[in-house]
Amino acid sequence: MAEWRVLIGSKSFGQAFPEHLTQLAQAGCEVIPNGVGGRAYREDELLTALQGVDGIVTGTDELTARVIQSADRLKTIAKHGVGLETIDLAAAKAKGVSVSSTPGAIHDSVADLTLALLLAVARNLVTVHQATLAGGWKSPFGVELKDKLLGIVGLGRIGKGVALRAKGFGMKLAAYDPYPDRAFAVEHGITFMELDDLIAASDVLSLHAAAEQVEGVLIDARRIGAMKKGAIFINTARGSLVDEAALAEALRSKHLWGAGLDAFVNEPPTGSPLLQLDNVVATPHMAGRTLDGVRRMGEITIENCLRGLRGETPLYPVV
Repeated sequence: MAEWRVLIGSKSFGQAFPEHLTQLAQAGCEVIPNGVGGRAYREDELLTALQGVDGIVTGTDELTARVIQSADRLKTIAKHGVGLETIDLAAAKAKGVSVSSTPGAIHDSVADLTLALLLAVARNLVTVHQATLAGGWKSPFGVELKDKLLGIVGLGRIGKGVALRAKGFGMKLAAYDPYPDRAFAVEHGITFMELDDLIAASDVLSLHAAAEQVEGVLIDARRIGAMKKGAIFINTARGSLVDEAALAEALRSKHLWGAGLDAFVNEPPTGSPLLQLDNVVATPHMAGRTLDGVRRMGEITIENCLRGLRGETPLYPVV
């Protein structure tokens, strides 16, 4: 008989690696499959689904205070990923429910896509690819990365990975972070700046801030207007951090050279004016979706979940 019951909320956990579900079962868990068609659970659905459940492997399920308080056996919330904005951390802490995430799993994957988006925007790769397939043979001018200032908003694991990759292209590096790692910055020639100063100085602005640490829109219309003419904007963090209407206007007017976007306010961004612009390269929030990263994420999620169920400290505790 299984020792614990674990609900799978995350639509991606076990998708690429079904053996991760088997590993939970072999460790003494009754694995309860996602019962809402693979999407995230809504608040009202979780009020029922979490009854008699000891743990949840979550993606973007609505783990509100009401849900957490009503869960009769819940011991642990294992986030399959890093974004915590859908989890009421205060309610979890008050009830003694452990919360964990997987920050060490996909930072290389996200950093890789950040540079891919930057190169694609700088050299107009998507538009020229489409034109070439259609029989065209025009080659518009691009811009080099060497000696351009890359401004990194959020110098955590992902931001650091981006910085190390950008050094290989000869870029100059600056960053904003509320908790600056000065030793890393000194070692790699990164200048810390206040956010507004960084935005005004950067030739490329790359967003890696955590949404749960920011109130409201971080890159608003004022800050977009303060960016250098001809600058490039990259977002592989969260769409909610950006004023998309202001960004679209800055791109439409050619104040900005272009943007590479892996995150949007609404996903999918149906009807977004950003999708109508030829200086935007858009991807479907796929930065962390490499087989390598997803395998690591699943392994860490399993260990976090089992440790939480046993009353031990997870590998990456949040609460």
